[in-house]
Amino acid sequence: MSTIRDILVDSQRRLSNAGVESASTESAQLLAHVLGVPRNRLFMQDSVGEENRVAFERLLAKRLNRVPLQHITGTAPFRRIELNVGPGVFVPRPESELVAEAAIRFLRECQNPIAVDLCSGSGAIALSLALEVPGVRVVGVELSPDSFVWLEQNVNRFECEIPVEIHQMDATDFTASVFSKLSGMCDVVTCNPPYIPIGMTPRDPEVRIHEPTVALYGGSDGLDVIRGIAKTAAMLLKSGGLFVVEHADVQGAEAGDASVVNLLKQLHLDEELETYIPGILGKPFFAEVTDRLDFNQRPRFTMATRV
Repeated sequence: MSTIRDILVDSQRRLSNAGVESASTESAQLLAHVLGVPRNRLFMQDSVGEENRVAFERLLAKRLNRVPLQHITGTAPFRRIELNVGPGVFVPRPESELVAEAAIRFLRECQNPIAVDLCSGSGAIALSLALEVPGVRVVGVELSPDSFVWLEQNVNRFECEIPVEIHQMDATDFTASVFSKLSGMCDVVTCNPPYIPIGMTPRDPEVRIHEPTVALYGGSDGLDVIRGIAKTAAMLLKSGGLFVVEHADVQGAEAGDASVVNLLKQLHLDEELETYIPGILGKPFFAEVTDRLDFNQRPRFTMATRV
């Protein structure tokens, strides 16, 4: 009979050979999942029965084929919560926790705050706002039917002070009635949009093969969805409101004309928008447009204040 240590040493070696970077951590997470215990409750000398060992081997085989760990366990941690995830929805990343953090800090200083989370996916950001900011009203928007199933499931799992309101719709359609009703009322708009340029192949097979393409690709330069979302954010936000949008590290301020910072600085009221957004033609929508760094000190999200 194998011990936990024996299984972990063997599985870590096999995962490392398959190119999995966090082989040690993932081996322990998989085994803890099979045994139904927290990872910190794995005692190295404990034995593992044949049934659990076989079950572990089945899951390990999936991970060796680069099925995302979160799809295998069915859950993904995000800040203070654990979300249900699986095929069809983008697995939330630690980088997005910083987007949520920036929004939460701002919302806590607002009275009767209202936030809209665009491209909500699993609901990671929307639910974090709702659970960590007392009294906030949060609206989540997701286009993909496959992702919306997970969003709805996760929203229904958590008891928020004010339930998160969700809609299956296009976040770039700033003319939609849902947005019109919130025009000029919102304190914060957050978004983790698709931002990979079409034609660019993600390095990790977990992303390349298993993540939904609708959550990855944002047009020829990766910014098409952000262009549309910026207009929606401009309509939703009150003066002084905050827009927080995630982007690729190559779309930071150093990218110049191809950066999200430049995109937001250049957005202004034109004839297309003036029917829906009051103001003076040619006036910019955003000021104080700055990039923020992720845990690896790479530019990964932009913050902008509505004029």
